[in-house]
Amino acid sequence: MTAQLPGFAQLTFPADGGNKKASVTEYIGLTNVTIDYDRPAVKGREGKIWGQLVHFGYKDLGFGTSKQAPWRAGANENTTISFSTDVMVEGKPLAAGTYGLMMGVEENEVTVIFSKTSTSWGSYFYDPKDDALRVTVKPVKNQPMVERLKYEFTDETDSSAVIALMWETWKIPFTVTVDVVQTQLASLRNELRGEKGFRAEAYQQAAAYCADRNVNLDEALRWADYAINGQFVGQKTFGTLSTKARLLTMTGKQAEADALMKEALPMANEQEYYQYGRQLIRQKKAKEALEVFQSLAKKNPNVFLSNMGLMRAYSAVGDYKAAADWGKKALALAPDANNKANVERLLQQLAQGKDVN
Repeated sequence: MTAQLPGFAQLTFPADGGNKKASVTEYIGLTNVTIDYDRPAVKGREGKIWGQLVHFGYKDLGFGTSKQAPWRAGANENTTISFSTDVMVEGKPLAAGTYGLMMGVEENEVTVIFSKTSTSWGSYFYDPKDDALRVTVKPVKNQPMVERLKYEFTDETDSSAVIALMWETWKIPFTVTVDVVQTQLASLRNELRGEKGFRAEAYQQAAAYCADRNVNLDEALRWADYAINGQFVGQKTFGTLSTKARLLTMTGKQAEADALMKEALPMANEQEYYQYGRQLIRQKKAKEALEVFQSLAKKNPNVFLSNMGLMRAYSAVGDYKAAADWGKKALALAPDANNKANVERLLQQLAQGKDVN
């Protein structure tokens, strides 16, 4: 009797053909950008990559259904690129999703193609009807030799990055840009609908984000109010009250803001007092800032932050002598070398007749 063996499970080996698999991921703000691809090597074929191994234009590859196939921008399966949020590519909108990444390569320009089909083998089944976006870019030639094809993120900012395919002596770059503020706002709204929305601090943080950037102020004011008064959520703290007061000021409701800050200040700790005074100085409200720091000094006399606050406030109103006196008192109480060096620097500015704010 012959024993029946279970179905054979294929063992795992590296990709054949010498093409390494690779994946590269970067974040632009909250947006995850991931490229999955295979990395062919030059293998001594210098000068025979572009226009030969990588065909120029579009052609019938002799297999599959495409009669006008671009290059697959890698090797083996589709090269794919994924965006977790909507983006702009070379200034053109592209929705969140995963796309087959292909390129129509010419001697002096490259059409970068984002196809809605991302599961095909290479570009053998490419159909232009599936294009989600095409952008045209210029290849950069005579670059340092790159043996194995790779993708890199370069020239990164808070809201953009250049993605560059590099192989042999060519580089093919395209720019991806994200509306970081709108992406962040969408994320905040989503998170506030979940578990995090049961905490006053979450609504305060969302409101403060908007205030910091002077955006979305009406919704931010609703968030700030909910942080104070929301059912099962609302809390009256210096943070929640002062955030709403700040937004009231920004929306032209100064009397309401002032009343709210009178309620908030007695709840403030030393650091919160200090930061509020600094905020008033930035708003060019030097006299109000001086009153706040004088109140802090009465509440916490002869401590580092109280003295620092009075130095800054007197400097803001133009009394550099009084500012220097308080600065010297702050210097004697500096908690560490960095703070000491900072106070010494500010005292030098005062000695030169310069405002320290």
